[in-house]
Amino acid sequence: MSEKYLIFGATGSVGSSLAEQLKNSGNDIHLVARNESEVKAIAEKLGCSYTVADVLEDGFIEKVKSDINEIKGIAYCVGSIDLKPLRMVTEADMNKCMKLNLYSAIEAIKGFQESLKKNKGSVVLFSTVAAQRGFTNHTIIASAKAAVEGLTVTLAAEFAPNIRVNCIAPSLSKSKIAEPMLKNPAIAEGIAKAHPLKRLGEGKDSAALAKFLITEESSWVTGQIIAVDAVSYTHLTLPTNREV
Repeated sequence: MSEKYLIFGATGSVGSSLAEQLKNSGNDIHLVARNESEVKAIAEKLGCSYTVADVLEDGFIEKVKSDINEIKGIAYCVGSIDLKPLRMVTEADMNKCMKLNLYSAIEAIKGFQESLKKNKGSVVLFSTVAAQRGFTNHTIIASAKAAVEGLTVTLAAEFAPNIRVNCIAPSLSKSKIAEPMLKNPAIAEGIAKAHPLKRLGEGKDSAALAKFLITEESSWVTGQIIAVDAVSYTHLTLPTNREV
């Protein structure tokens, strides 16, 4: 049986790098992303299948399942950066962030739960170091990603011994969603210097760990939240979207 790994958010810096790393290691992959031209280009480059779907839309998982039904693992490489002080946070902000980061991850896992169980598969989710550290303006994303971490340890216990579930918590990395924060060179340099390793993360950094966790290389690892953060800062005041 061919083992296929399903990557949501496949056009992002982490998802695209994970796709390349898995494919280069001889694995079969299926990509999911909302931007048709971008995901098609990556799929054609790597020689793999793909589905155009938006995880914020109802019924997205049925669309994915119409293209693929048997998988060995899911990497839900979907995220957002929505920074606001509490006084500006709305219920709509929270609902959208929870839908993107938590609810749709649950739907993706539920949709392929039986296949993952049958194939002794693995799930990799993504959080952020902000979920466990005190950063200003992070009410929306830190709350949603903390829920993802709770989901990780719960499902790891619930699904054992048939499905492994782990979570990666990166610090700020170079990516499309981070561009509004990093377009100011002074801010980008300051954030990089706040890390002991003196650089920002890249998609390949988290993708390398995701590849390990989603494959049998990590067959005795489950229920872990692992930081990829260059030994991240303890407290840092980051600008809001309106201050960048």
